[in-house]
Amino acid sequence: MSVAAFRHDWTRDEVAALFALPFNELLHRAHSEHRAHHDPNAVQVSTLLSIKTGGCPEDCGYCPQAARYHTGVKAEKLMSVDAVVARAQAAKHAGASRFCMGAAWRSPKDRDVVKVAEIVSAVKALGLETCATLGMLTDTQAQTLKHAGLDYYNHNLDTAPEFYGEIIHTREYQDRLDTLEHIREAGLKTCCGGIVGMGETRTQRAGLLQTLANLPEHPQSVPINQLVQVEGTPLHGTEALDPFEFVRTIAVARILMPASMVRLSAGRQEMDDAVQALCFFAGANSIFYGEKLLTTGNPDVEHDRALFRRLDLHPLEVIEEAGTVHADILETEANGCGQGCGCSAAA
Repeated sequence: MSVAAFRHDWTRDEVAALFALPFNELLHRAHSEHRAHHDPNAVQVSTLLSIKTGGCPEDCGYCPQAARYHTGVKAEKLMSVDAVVARAQAAKHAGASRFCMGAAWRSPKDRDVVKVAEIVSAVKALGLETCATLGMLTDTQAQTLKHAGLDYYNHNLDTAPEFYGEIIHTREYQDRLDTLEHIREAGLKTCCGGIVGMGETRTQRAGLLQTLANLPEHPQSVPINQLVQVEGTPLHGTEALDPFEFVRTIAVARILMPASMVRLSAGRQEMDDAVQALCFFAGANSIFYGEKLLTTGNPDVEHDRALFRRLDLHPLEVIEEAGTVHADILETEANGCGQGCGCSAAA
């Protein structure tokens, strides 16, 4: 099936019906879709870097980097070009093909974008793909980053439109959609997903995935995060999501967006190996890799390697334009809140 043939007209009832399928039937359908578009035994592995941490003025209920919450996260200035390049060089040496830079801004000022564009150009010169998550962007800012050599931009929807106001009050849902439009119009690839387990209903989880699948283009990467509860944030103490409901969410995302990379993101530290295995079978084919998601824990590298061996999984092979194949890719990405969402604190 060509990308042009993928659906962008899902109804809420149709998505809810997928969630309601018997568990084994849902996983069968999701895995069949996954095998039709991806190597079922390949997983993209990613690590995180923040180039500007903390001090965000937003009030996202999940985010430990919001300045108004007392979570122990200290505000830091934007890293220098040399410091970021040194990290990018280390990532490339470790086998990275992509390097993503995240900054905890609500929306960067033009002068901030100019500085980040300089960093992007320097990282691009190393021969790496580039990714960024900086918050809301104007069309001009998106074009500036594109011209600097940026390949990907992350901006999450977080949750369903009708539940959004329960989680965030400092911006509108349409603000997120507008930024995604600016990103697409600039010719940048999109990474866009959300967080589950924030107290939403199954219908609202269906609403998040429906909105993602009905975007003009399916995001190239769809991070599905399970809420990481951080003491000091408003969502600390929320009732935990049933693990099988999380697996259902992965499976439905795979059916709705067949060619996208579905990323098993934040919350993996709380998942046992069997639940992760079910997620991979259901269509997850990307993970965050490393001991920390900036402000929250993550399964360590050796544990992930052992899990891959037990499940006969291997890192995704990436074929570069020049034709060279790297069989052990360590993709370096960023997120700002510790949710694994790549949200630039609250982007």
